[in-house]
Amino acid sequence: MDELIDEALDAEERELLRTLDEPGFFSLAFGVFQGPSGWMSMVMMFWQTVMFITGVWAAWHFFEAADPVTQLRWGLPAMLLLLFAGMLKMALIPRMESNRLLRELKRVELQIAAAARR
Repeated sequence: MDELIDEALDAEERELLRTLDEPGFFSLAFGVFQGPSGWMSMVMMFWQTVMFITGVWAAWHFFEAADPVTQLRWGLPAMLLLLFAGMLKMALIPRMESNRLLRELKRVELQIAAAARR
């Protein structure tokens, strides 16, 4: 199927489609901070970082605690903060995938528009 599409395109359109290659992981990851809702991703990443650092700090105190009550006082917040930090991080993955899907849809639209011109 890709060969048929490639044959139907002229050289200029082929070159344009080649520039729309699949970006790498880091391009996708940093792409969530762009666009109209990029500010929300920045806020989520800020709070994720705060929760992770605080969770590691609480875990450090948990491992230094001697009695079980002190371990519970530090261990439960550490566990919750690290879980919430992971959940916030995972909330950005669907945004990465939707950006990738939108890029592919734009590519298909370009191919349809090129085919309609003929």
